[in-house]
Amino acid sequence: MISTSDRRQAVELITEAVDSGAALYKACKELGISKRTYNRWKNTDNDYIDKRTTCERPEPANKLSQEERQKILDVMNSEEFASMAPCEVVPILADREIYIGSECTFYNILRDAKQLVHRGRDQAPQKRPVSTHKATAPNQVWMWDITYRNGPIKGKYYYLYLFSDLFSRKIVGWEVYDQESADLAKKLIKRIYREEKIFMNKEPLVLHSDNGSPMKGATMLETLYALGITPSRSRPRVSNVNPYAESLFKTLKYMPNYQPKGFNDIVEARL
Repeated sequence: MISTSDRRQAVELITEAVDSGAALYKACKELGISKRTYNRWKNTDNDYIDKRTTCERPEPANKLSQEERQKILDVMNSEEFASMAPCEVVPILADREIYIGSECTFYNILRDAKQLVHRGRDQAPQKRPVSTHKATAPNQVWMWDITYRNGPIKGKYYYLYLFSDLFSRKIVGWEVYDQESADLAKKLIKRIYREEKIFMNKEPLVLHSDNGSPMKGATMLETLYALGITPSRSRPRVSNVNPYAESLFKTLKYMPNYQPKGFNDIVEARL
């Protein structure tokens, strides 16, 4: 809201500029208002007071009465619908050719009545803190991901499995396969585990990844548990929680000798 004194000053300045020969729309533009706003302020009959703060607004014609609002609460608190959300109740009532209010109206009324809480027997959603990992030495936190590499024809891809260390940024292991598979990832992590001698670690290794199916595969997870590696995954629907692995892929794909038109076979892709 613009104060009364600022309105009066704006009208006086614009009027002075127009009397001196300036165009009205340019003078209004300098103060960041429109010609319509200037005319409304100039023609006011109440000393530039904003009427929007004092006017009486009529109630909407379709506003629900207190009886109608209570009816919605009674429906939502009935034995049949006590464990359902409005997004479930409204369609059920519509199938019975009953319309009390929209889904949004149901939610608004429940909120006003302080009844907009978790409903039903399923577990209520929980807010968990964002998991972060900090590495102060090599072989404390690893990251891994899979990226596509173009094949000889459109729709044919080779898949690069890449494991790297968070502290040193060392690529501890990689392989190119012709498919995404938790079983292939299991074999690769077992090989890297032996080569990097992780069994000599005093603390368990953390392996971070996104939520892809190979990362969540049962064979991969069982292998990690057997090796004493703690799996860690990104939060759902968050694309930037595994940035170091993604940055390695960008570095690879922006190399001058990278094959933008595709590799002829898996051997060439590995080379």
